[in-house]
Amino acid sequence: MERTKKKTVVLGVTGGIACYKSAALASKLTQAGYNVEVVLTKNATEFIGPHTFESLTHNRAMVDTFDRNFQSHVEHIALADKADLLLVAPATANILAKAAHGIADDMLSTTILACDCPKLAAPAMNTRMYQNPVTQDNLNILRRYGWEIIEPARGRLACGAVGLGKMPEPEDLLEAVDHAVRYEKDLAGLRVLVTAGPTRESLDPVRFLTNHSSGKMGYAIARAAAQRGAQVTLVSGPTSLKKPAYVDVVDVVTAEDMFQAVTARAGDQDIIIKAAAVADYRPTETADHKIKKAAGEGLALSLERTRDILAYLGEHKQPGQFLCGFSMETENLMENSRKKLVKKNLDMVAANSLTQQGAGFGGSTNALTLITPGGETELPLLTKEEAAHRLLDQIVVERGRLS
Repeated sequence: MERTKKKTVVLGVTGGIACYKSAALASKLTQAGYNVEVVLTKNATEFIGPHTFESLTHNRAMVDTFDRNFQSHVEHIALADKADLLLVAPATANILAKAAHGIADDMLSTTILACDCPKLAAPAMNTRMYQNPVTQDNLNILRRYGWEIIEPARGRLACGAVGLGKMPEPEDLLEAVDHAVRYEKDLAGLRVLVTAGPTRESLDPVRFLTNHSSGKMGYAIARAAAQRGAQVTLVSGPTSLKKPAYVDVVDVVTAEDMFQAVTARAGDQDIIIKAAAVADYRPTETADHKIKKAAGEGLALSLERTRDILAYLGEHKQPGQFLCGFSMETENLMENSRKKLVKKNLDMVAANSLTQQGAGFGGSTNALTLITPGGETELPLLTKEEAAHRLLDQIVVERGRLS
């Protein structure tokens, strides 16, 4: 469910050394399709000029409340009227104090006071300034007023100290903006559990059995569900992916770990989407020491079945609960997927083929066929993020039919 109109983000930039990151943030927001209006404090212009932002956003950057070159005589009100979201990044201790106590003495602070849209702040300052009780009190006041405070990162600061106070990276701030306003919250109030990634079954302390799953599809689904307002739990096997924001991530390793983590949480979930590629078999025994190779000899492994998580969920499905599984096949994709839908008491199967170019493990795209008891919906080759939203769109439709 893509946004229906181009959203306007008012980006407030204040006078901290971290404001050099704000240029990259403005660029990323613009590339993501947002209309970005930048308001700088006069101190910010000591670090970075307005022309930089104008080149990146194609909008005039504002500094002076009384700039006579503007068509509007009350430009801060005009900005507030069209803002879908206000983000102050970096947010210095000074602007946080002003915002908390309603001080409006420059273009940015008057715009803040006039805005009734969602507001985000990314504090960036020296660790002691950030941890000062006055700053913390101001942050708590802003939270009570509905602001989302994006916690600063930990690391080496411009002053040479190491600690909390770094402005988060532009990618993280873009994710916060996307979460706040990019999509309608059609999953608000729902609990969604997603599984992702492979599992690992140890042969010995060195080797393990696994598969080629990267976890990208499951992570995209979890992120998309959170963007649409759901309370999301992601049970993840070992991956190299960055954990999505606004999602409760539970890390597991083996198929049994995933079985325990999922079944312990499944009972109170409204939607369960099992996108993980879980091992069907594991070694009957795990060697205590590395298995040594012997000249001219092969190695025979004794394997046993792991517990079938999806079958268990289908057998114990709660009233009103929606259960979606994934099907990865190299042949007879549709036939095997329909059998899986019935056999495991699922509401939907997302089928994808390893033989289709651009689909399957590891890549950034996928082509899914969504199979339900009522029919099939074949999706074109999409990015995994787009495919995740299309899958959720279909779940919303199917839940409406079942209710």
